[in-house]
Amino acid sequence: MPELPEVEALVRFLDERATGHVVVAADLASIVALKTFSPPLSALVGGTVTGASRHGKWLDLAVRPATAGSGAGGGAAGATSAVPDDELHLVFHLARAGWLRWSEDAPTTPVRPTSSRGGVRAVLALRIRFDDGSGFDLTEAGTRKRLAVHVVRDPAEVPAIATLGVEPLGPDFTIAELSRLLAARNQQLKGLLRDQRLVAGIGNAYSDEILHAARTSPFRLTRSLEADDVAHLHAAIRDVLSEAVATSSGRPAAELKDAKRRGMRVHGRTGEACPVCGDVVREVSFADRSLQYCATCQTGGQVLADRRMSKLLR
Repeated sequence: MPELPEVEALVRFLDERATGHVVVAADLASIVALKTFSPPLSALVGGTVTGASRHGKWLDLAVRPATAGSGAGGGAAGATSAVPDDELHLVFHLARAGWLRWSEDAPTTPVRPTSSRGGVRAVLALRIRFDDGSGFDLTEAGTRKRLAVHVVRDPAEVPAIATLGVEPLGPDFTIAELSRLLAARNQQLKGLLRDQRLVAGIGNAYSDEILHAARTSPFRLTRSLEADDVAHLHAAIRDVLSEAVATSSGRPAAELKDAKRRGMRVHGRTGEACPVCGDVVREVSFADRSLQYCATCQTGGQVLADRRMSKLLR
């Protein structure tokens, strides 16, 4: 699943390449991907892209319709800003198996509806073309179709955006704010970091990386952290995400997945050596996901039990 660093890179990519161009086609291939009906998807056609932005893991392409007034528009990549009332927003979440595929020479052949069942192979969900011939496809692999596309006048109309928590690379994410979040409910750190209603943009992969950098267990309870621990966790969040954004920035969309995998120190590296201490990277598996950690760096040498086989050790 694309997380904050990859989504930020995609936003910057789109902002650079699409801003100022006119949408000449918006073709839906998967009816289940489109979650709104008013304004219609066709309202984007003829409109001019005024910018791209990000809301957590959501991408937002702002479009001024052809019939709109002449007021000034324009969004800033990676930030949510005020926009004119007559602007529309193509807002989408790539979910677990979705992706954005850019083409300098987008296909002009008619888009055919795709099966909602899908499979391992990525299938087309939506195609957007611009007046210079370029464009992008939104695709999704797998049988569980979760890619979500909305056309709205205000991104806050999307409930998942309206309820997003603090932006971890923004000015509001202070040590004091993190302390407040940690104290609000006594839960496991891994769960807090992944909860989009608390901290926006962090998912399974980067929460593993952050907790490894902070040298703490994914199942440590939030209210057990002392002041120094909170400061250390705050620094780890900022450092890991900032480094990943810097690594992703400027890369073509096609290279982002591989860049993310190469940058992981523990996530997805079960059985490999921890780059910090040399111990083996271990895994805890759940029904539909898993986490990776280093026992030496994070749990004082304690091996956490795999939930598929026994009760989780604390």
